[in-house]
Amino acid sequence: MTDRIRLDNEIAFVTGGGGGIGRAIAIRLAEAGADVAIFDIISERAEEAAERVREAGRRAMPITGDVMDSNALNTAIADTANNFGRLDILVNNAGGVAARPFLEQSERSMRKHIDINLMSMLIATQAAAKHMIKGGHGGAIINVASIEAVRAAPNFAVYAACKAGMHSFTKSMALELSQYDIRVNCIAPDHTITPGNQGNRSGPVDPDSWIHHSDERIDAMNRLIPLAREGIDLECGDAAVFLASAMSNYITGVLLPVDGGTSASSGWVRGKNGKWTLNEGLSFGI
Repeated sequence: MTDRIRLDNEIAFVTGGGGGIGRAIAIRLAEAGADVAIFDIISERAEEAAERVREAGRRAMPITGDVMDSNALNTAIADTANNFGRLDILVNNAGGVAARPFLEQSERSMRKHIDINLMSMLIATQAAAKHMIKGGHGGAIINVASIEAVRAAPNFAVYAACKAGMHSFTKSMALELSQYDIRVNCIAPDHTITPGNQGNRSGPVDPDSWIHHSDERIDAMNRLIPLAREGIDLECGDAAVFLASAMSNYITGVLLPVDGGTSASSGWVRGKNGKWTLNEGLSFGI
């Protein structure tokens, strides 16, 4: 049974693979036996993630580039397929967001959100799928969306719209590419500890530089999450390995929350007394 989770000698391409969830996915794919091309705008991060892949005993190909540069992205995917001889797994992970009320968001900002979160996925999927079809081995495409794909996100409206588009595109591609035995799925993280949300937004991943939050803030965050803790990026990596492996051979077109239960809670939070409530301070006798 464990062999069905293995990805031995498969070739993966991960956008935004140098940090956070992308890096964690690259590491987990390598631990499962895949060789990994890591595409990241920060060269130091691409190199560091590649070293983690090599430590797992697999081949790594760090590529510095911007997913908003369609030519660079297409070239990187082609180079990966040519250098390794095939392409089996695509992870569309790269993305970005800036919090701002929609009425205050400039057109330039909106277009940047769309280019980095949505267009990059469209370009990479088209390029990678062609190589998968040519190879004749099928494949797996994993889109890293967000739980914001299926819920309201005030101050993150354009980002959420992009992630909702990613979710819809996943379902459409699951149908279009099924004849080639290419499966297309989404994972939807929520609160996950990553370098970016810990203040380490540039340069190498360095946990020593991360923000240290107060106990009060950590407690407030944990009470929002049914499993009572923030997620670990490697847990997203575990979900990606499952969706890339033979363990999910009959799964396509799904959105898999990796969120500790926040999508299920739908506004319910754990009060300071440990009881569940729809709003802190209100009691519903539970």
